[in-house]
Amino acid sequence: MDLIGAGVPIESFSKKCTLQGTPRLPAFSEAGEVVIGGVFFIHYMMQTLIPCSLNLRNLQYSLAMIFAIEEINNSTELLPGIKLGYQIYDTCASVTVAADVAFQLLNGQDSVLYKDSHCSQSGAVMAVVGDSGSTPTISMSRIIGPFNIPLVSHFATCACLSDKQQYPTFFRTVPSDQFQADALAKLVKHFGWTWIGAVRSDSDYGNYGMASFLAAAQREGICVEYSESFYRTDPLRKIQRVADVICRSSATVVVAFTAAGEMKVLLEELARDPPPPRQWVGSEGWIIETYLMSFSFCAGAIGVGLQQSVIPGLREFLLDLSPTKAAASPVLTEFWEDAFNCKLEKNAFPNKRMCDGTEDIRKLKNPYTDTSQLRPTNMVYKAVYAIAHAITSAICQLTNASIQCDNLNKIKLSQVLPELKKVNFTRNGYPVSFDANGDPVAFYELVNWQKSESGAIELVTVGYYDASLPKGQEFHFNRNITWVESGTDVPVSVCAVKCPPGTHKVLQKGKPICCYDCIPCPEGEISNTTNCFPCPSESWPNAQRDACFPKPVEFLSYDEVLAIILAAFSVSGACLAIITAAIFFHHRTTPIVRANNSELSFLLLFSLTLCFLCSLTFIGAPSDWSCMLRHTAFGITFVLCISCVLGKTVVVLMAFKATLPGSNVMKWFGPPQQRMTVVFFTFVQLLICTVWLLLSPPSPMKNLSTYKEKIILECALGSAVGFWAVLGYIGLLAVFCFVLAVLARKLPDNFNEAKLITFSMLIFCAVWLTFIPAYVSSPGKFTVAVEIFAILASSFGLILCIFAPKCFIILFQPEKNSKKYLMNKNQL
Repeated sequence: MDLIGAGVPIESFSKKCTLQGTPRLPAFSEAGEVVIGGVFFIHYMMQTLIPCSLNLRNLQYSLAMIFAIEEINNSTELLPGIKLGYQIYDTCASVTVAADVAFQLLNGQDSVLYKDSHCSQSGAVMAVVGDSGSTPTISMSRIIGPFNIPLVSHFATCACLSDKQQYPTFFRTVPSDQFQADALAKLVKHFGWTWIGAVRSDSDYGNYGMASFLAAAQREGICVEYSESFYRTDPLRKIQRVADVICRSSATVVVAFTAAGEMKVLLEELARDPPPPRQWVGSEGWIIETYLMSFSFCAGAIGVGLQQSVIPGLREFLLDLSPTKAAASPVLTEFWEDAFNCKLEKNAFPNKRMCDGTEDIRKLKNPYTDTSQLRPTNMVYKAVYAIAHAITSAICQLTNASIQCDNLNKIKLSQVLPELKKVNFTRNGYPVSFDANGDPVAFYELVNWQKSESGAIELVTVGYYDASLPKGQEFHFNRNITWVESGTDVPVSVCAVKCPPGTHKVLQKGKPICCYDCIPCPEGEISNTTNCFPCPSESWPNAQRDACFPKPVEFLSYDEVLAIILAAFSVSGACLAIITAAIFFHHRTTPIVRANNSELSFLLLFSLTLCFLCSLTFIGAPSDWSCMLRHTAFGITFVLCISCVLGKTVVVLMAFKATLPGSNVMKWFGPPQQRMTVVFFTFVQLLICTVWLLLSPPSPMKNLSTYKEKIILECALGSAVGFWAVLGYIGLLAVFCFVLAVLARKLPDNFNEAKLITFSMLIFCAVWLTFIPAYVSSPGKFTVAVEIFAILASSFGLILCIFAPKCFIILFQPEKNSKKYLMNKNQL
């Protein structure tokens, strides 16, 4: 029907809003001019088939909220003249119930709502405290957030709730799990545990918290053997599987990022068949729960907990409970009847006795009456005061040093939210403020489960963690820690022991980076941490391969036996040449000396003396001058020596030709020509050496390649072409001389010096032919020794083959040293 067309005035109509469904009644409520909501899981569901049971810890939270509100109502500093009311709901740890409660807090209790032409926010509370878990809090925050109603949680720690894009009206008085995860990872690293197990609640609290912890653990170099999740309502077989993983694992440290409800279920399963010793590291979700300390195998557990607090008057408020007061509330009635195993109503439980008034709540010892710690409870207390401060700032003004609250009728929900962001006060010595993400300053106590003298486990504060301190200084320990099985030594939990110096890590196939084998470093490398690295080029590892020391320097030194022997032979050969020269000089007028070209003989002996002595330049540490001198002196003196021998060989041939009738050969190869031949051949070698020294001279060098563990000091050739040109020229003259000597070996016996030259050149060539491969293949200082040996061997071959027979005749057979004997071809 068109009522407007029928003439009914528009003003007579008002829109009517009706609640759908039956309103959910609060567990505790009190009317007030300004109402704030409270959400706690006063009951929680342990298993699917078991009804909700009373959660005494959350019951204490609920009463702490009521205590704070009554304290504010009796105060003149906050909301003077305005009474704060409350509506506290029980979610039974259910996300579905939490969502229902959120709508209930938005709508209020009345079934029919009128508010001008708008139905929205007609019965909404000013702000909400809760919930005790992250998952239901996330659900509630998404529902009430669009209505600008602040939600201040005392125990929802999921780091995801810091996202202001998704949760713009969320605040909390408990630190975010991001800080807790960092603290736990640093705690594990602090004690040297690199191989751990991890279990978590299969909820937003556990999943987000463990994800943050695993990321922080990876940054700290910690490896996780397993990561298991479960929830208190999971089938028993899944709980058993998690317990079995913990028992069979090799990690002795278990990090549990769980709520107290899940931890209780897991510990009950483990208690059936106690696991091997395990060091538990706990999150604040369960480590501070005293009722879990009945599990003795968890003694020594360590973790982070909220700061323990003192709230004056709270204990008296909680204990001010009589049967009459308890009967006025269904929740308190349940608490009273469970605590004393009696009934308050006659027809309630036929098998229970009636409460007779002799029950004394002060004698109870349970989470409700325990006010020794008050960790999350203080977070509830601070949350209520934060909301009260925000509402005061929104509706009250400071005039003449007093607070006037006169605009109550004009307050809007949108006014409380911005004021809550700015709150900054201290209550009972505990500061309260929020950062841009709605989080407080992160401060944790380090708590330890220690056995007392009576055998009971107690919660002991052993230090603290302050995230506001500089990196590396966040931890402070002020008391000894008791470890698993009441040990005093820090337990070890590593997949592989730290590699000793001199070894390096080699990862085990298919396992995390913390699992490795320790393999000795390769030759020439050391390690003093985890990785091998080579020593500097002139250093070498010690036997343990944990430090580098300078490589020993090797060269043919005069201190060595080999060098002394070679030097002795060198000096002996020079002395032998000088003695031979003296003998020849003393008998220079005798036929045997004159017949063998005495001038070339003396020059040959002089060159042999130099050949013997030049070998001394090869001994000792190489220097610029010794490197240039040893090769050039050796090359020039040997060419001088071979030139003399070549001259004597040519003289023999020419002398034979001169005896032939009509021959005048000797006038073309007389003494002047012999001298010129020696000078020419020697000058060619001198020219080769000069070019070598000018273009690329030999120089001292450190040979690091022949031996890895030591340095060879030697002379670099500079130009290999120059070196082999010097040797090649000597070899060419020696071969030429050898060929001429072979040609002259069958001449008449009175010219038999050609035979001696043949033998000497044969020895000379044999020595230097074998020298080449020996020189190339000899390592280090033996290269020098081979070269010295070749010089001495060839020099001794020349002096002994050419001069020894003559000296023997001169000294021991003087009768043969006559012209007649030399001319008698039947004698020699």
